[in-house]
Amino acid sequence: MAGAGSAASPPPASLPPGSIPVVREHALGLLHQMLLIRRFEEKSAELYTLGKIRGFLHLYIGEEAVAVGAMQALTQDDGIVATYREHGQALARGIPAGALMAEMYGKANGCSRGRGGSMHFFDVARRFYGGHAIVGGGLPVAVGLALADRMQGRARVTACFFGDGAVAEGEFHESLNLAALWKLPVLFLCENNLYAMGTALERHQAQPDLRIKAQGYAVPSEAVDGMDVLAVEEATCRAAASVRRGDGPFLLELRTYRFRAHSMSDPELYRAKEEVEQWKGRDPIGLFVGRLRSWELLDDADVAAIEARVAGQVDEAVRLAETGPWEPLEDLTRDVYTPAQP
Repeated sequence: MAGAGSAASPPPASLPPGSIPVVREHALGLLHQMLLIRRFEEKSAELYTLGKIRGFLHLYIGEEAVAVGAMQALTQDDGIVATYREHGQALARGIPAGALMAEMYGKANGCSRGRGGSMHFFDVARRFYGGHAIVGGGLPVAVGLALADRMQGRARVTACFFGDGAVAEGEFHESLNLAALWKLPVLFLCENNLYAMGTALERHQAQPDLRIKAQGYAVPSEAVDGMDVLAVEEATCRAAASVRRGDGPFLLELRTYRFRAHSMSDPELYRAKEEVEQWKGRDPIGLFVGRLRSWELLDDADVAAIEARVAGQVDEAVRLAETGPWEPLEDLTRDVYTPAQP
């Protein structure tokens, strides 16, 4: 049953078409990243049904504008901490699709050597620190990374993605409190897709306006239309600049929606199909394509070229996963036990 109240209805577009001028090359780059995430997720769902991918699988379809828009504000030196629904952030961060697909196959050429699977992507070279399966588990990790940067004098931002369900966890409150108390360079990014697994927002939060939660810790905050990639980019750039100046943490509530179930094993009995279809009318990719066409920055040939490039990337990712090696049996205890010291 769908939750009652305003949370179930998609908001109007936060920005009228043409309000943010964009460079064509940049716009096509944003579209390419969103389409790569969408097609990668669709292929992942297909492979899961074929038994190629096992375990848990949480798809990012519908939320692409959040990861792609937010990543524009971050440098390669900044840190990223994500949740178990992290495929979008990993791809937007630049982790190769092949390394991600191989990880979901459990292959040794995966980004976590096949040991983490869908929920535990990790790439230290790109400062991508998970993939955290525990709800809210990444929040204290982000605070720790930011504290290390502050103590060692490194000018970095740690961006921490988490869902609306994590706001109910103690780690959320502890992390915001410590980050504010110590003025740590943490950018808290709440991906509010209105459902904590199968529980509607207004059923688990007495105050569903989540940005208000930050006020109790003197953390500045803002709510953003998470279906609008340009709005996300603009807000995240503004928030990241504040954090980078040394003003302390900032929280963005990115209001979005997942078009698929919580996971591939979710029967999705908690929300009406009509609600999902209504939100699909604000598909972030469709909205952005329409806007670019109205600005005469995109035509059919551009779309076809991007789709072809994305298809090639996804096909290559599957090939690398299919042909990738399994971890040798003699390595199964590697990194599990600490070798005895002489």
